[in-house]
Amino acid sequence: MGAQLRVYRRQIKSVQSTQKITKAMELIAASRIVKAQNRVNAARPYADELTRALAALGKDSSLKNRLLTGVDNPRRSGIVLVTSDRGLAGGYSANAIKRANELSEEIRAAGKEPVLYVIGRKGVAYYRFRNLPVADSWTGFSEQPNFIDAREATTAVVGALEAGSDGEYHDAPGIDELYVVYTSFDSMVTQTPTAALVAPVKLSQDNPAEADESAVKDGAPGPSYDFEPEPEELLGALLPRYISARIFSALLESAASESAARRRAMKSASDNASDLIKTYTRLANQARQAEITQEISEIVGGADALAAAGSDY
Repeated sequence: MGAQLRVYRRQIKSVQSTQKITKAMELIAASRIVKAQNRVNAARPYADELTRALAALGKDSSLKNRLLTGVDNPRRSGIVLVTSDRGLAGGYSANAIKRANELSEEIRAAGKEPVLYVIGRKGVAYYRFRNLPVADSWTGFSEQPNFIDAREATTAVVGALEAGSDGEYHDAPGIDELYVVYTSFDSMVTQTPTAALVAPVKLSQDNPAEADESAVKDGAPGPSYDFEPEPEELLGALLPRYISARIFSALLESAASESAARRRAMKSASDNASDLIKTYTRLANQARQAEITQEISEIVGGADALAAAGSDY
């Protein structure tokens, strides 16, 4: 009985140590959510308005730019997948990877070839383990991204877009269109894996600027713009900034979603640890009670034996 009691006490100490870690991680994640959410709210209006303006410009048949209007028969589609660098966030990365794989199947079904770009160690490890090709990858900033991180990814995908499906950019195949797969931060309890078409610029149900889609419907007059300098020069400088803004917005949304998912996962782990501690404590008490009962039985048995031996004399 004593050995069993020691086992239970050792398990209680082990679970208590784990609970301290999960509780600390829960508090850290909770402290990051508010800051991440504020960054999301600050970045959304810029990305939304820029998307809305460029989508309206895309209706102008006189403006020709493959990043703005796309090509007639796209043959390759780029997918920028945003995952986390660390684990212990529930199904956050797995759900984003699943959405990217679904999008890849949709692209193949449409007769096009998907080209994958991955942000985050979890996504990189997933595709590397399965020996699946990745055009480029970036890691180390999933929880606290900055605009420079988005610009590094932008340089690669814009180069691939400008090269087109007939060319290459830094030994990676060129692409005709670009999607970003990220986890949208809807609320503290709801985060949704989302696939958004970034280039060519369109307003759709997957784009954040969908609220004002009626302003640029087919056949409806769009807003009027004056260009300074010339449209070609201006769009050549503006469209890479637009793609960078969309990728940065996706990184911020994903960072907030990652912190929310990690807080929820760590709270669940802490609650489970509390339940385990209660279970092991109850088992330890039962083992201790059994040990005490056995000791009392041995004492009583010994006393009876002594009494019987004394009566013989």
